Amino acid sequence: MAELYMARTCKWGVLRVMGGDVWNHAGDVLITPANNRLSGREGLDAMIHQKAGKELTQVTRNICLDMRKINAPPCAVTKNVVTEPYALGENYKHIIHVVGPDCRRPNQDEERRELLAETYANLFATIEELGDIGSIVSPPISMGVFAYPHREGARLTLEVLLEMLDGEKDYGIKEYTIIVKERNFISNMRTVYREGEDQFPGVDTTMEESVR
Repeated sequence: MAELYMARTCKWGVLRVMGGDVWNHAGDVLITPANNRLSGREGLDAMIHQKAGKELTQVTRNICLDMRKINAPPCAVTKNVVTEPYALGENYKHIIHVVGPDCRRPNQDEERRELLAETYANLFATIEELGDIGSIVSPPISMGVFAYPHREGARLTLEVLLEMLDGEKDYGIKEYTIIVKERNFISNMRTVYREGEDQFPGVDTTMEESVR
């Protein structure tokens, strides 16, 4: 059973942080951390492409080719693209390819906080457009091969997601599950959560969920 690191219940839904692999979980949407070419060649994105199968890679390649015809990136930073889940269809209805800030690029690193917040805002807008999306499974965006600093990224990820799940607008999301394997990120997320727990929206429900 996957380890539960944190659960916080907000007005519209619950945010969980859990261990394991995304393909061992299930939900309406799986988020994959894509690059702006949608190439599926790096980190977790490459593994998700491999699990989903060649059909997914062909679809994202076709998107890339179409966008090149108009001299545009397949998916610019902060934007996202929705595809079918293909071989991951038993667990998910959709895969959303999300392009967060790549901190290996100086111009994106300088604006990483604003770009990450915008990335999540665009993701929630896409979820709203899709409709009937109640559960999301996602890695922490940009915290893998895109090298976003973990301490800052952990705090910003919690702030942005909890504010959206507790804000005035109901996006229909009942469960947002962050799947993590990187020990350094887990440690940093636990630290910033402990330091700011009384300031975050919602109520901690980690203990209640742990005994289910």
